[in-house]
Amino acid sequence: MQKPSKIILGIDPGTLVMGYGLITVKDNKVSLLELGVLKPGKVKDNYKKLQLIFNTVSGLITKYQPTDFAIEAPFFGKNVQSMLKLGRAQGVAIAAAMRHGLEVTEYSPKKVKQSITGNGNADKEQVMKMLQTLLSFKENPRHYDATDALAVALCHHFQNSSPINKAVKGVKGWEDFIKKNPGRIKK
Repeated sequence: MQKPSKIILGIDPGTLVMGYGLITVKDNKVSLLELGVLKPGKVKDNYKKLQLIFNTVSGLITKYQPTDFAIEAPFFGKNVQSMLKLGRAQGVAIAAAMRHGLEVTEYSPKKVKQSITGNGNADKEQVMKMLQTLLSFKENPRHYDATDALAVALCHHFQNSSPINKAVKGVKGWEDFIKKNPGRIKK
């Protein structure tokens, strides 16, 4: 069996429930590798929760050796304490990825939904149903956090496999694009 060209780990951060999803990409064919949740909310000590998140993300990276790491960016809510906790959870997940030498890419919830369903305002069930169709799995995970994380991983794949995104990657405006692509100018 040939090794996949990419393994993408997607994370939906949280201190009560953290979702994770892994996909493989081989010859531009995407397959589900694993999805699941960690429930740090059962741990009373806030610092132990963060340690559990760090260790779990590190363990997933060690086990599956992903080539890419994508995480959902926090959305802005009214509850400052919740935002602080979510930011900490996201931070330790990012630190675990960086500790293992992975580049980190963040996607807003709206961008993830848009990428998967075509609608940035889709609900979690719509995202899950589309993932089931795209990745050919039938089971309904008990937590949407798992499918949210899987959606982040698939969004990352879509963003990086788009011919448009490949053409403009690393380009800083039109002047830079023209300088890097002189053969594309029609006179």
